[in-house]
Amino acid sequence: MNSIKKFLGIVWVIISVAAIFLLVQSAFAHVNHGKEDINKPTFWIIIITIFTPIAVGLALFGWYSLKGEYDMDK
Repeated sequence: MNSIKKFLGIVWVIISVAAIFLLVQSAFAHVNHGKEDINKPTFWIIIITIFTPIAVGLALFGWYSLKGEYDMDK
């Protein structure tokens, strides 16, 4: 069970970093390329501001899981 937790810790860290990267990449791809709401910088600033702490929390959860903080034998 502890090895599964450590493996999933790696998965959470990778997912959080990839999610932030893809979010910022999407923001740069969509801003100022049309007249829809998704193409306005304000929309992306709000989304990135809200989502970044969530992704950082996911990365911290994965880091602690990888380091063994959630092991059963402690």
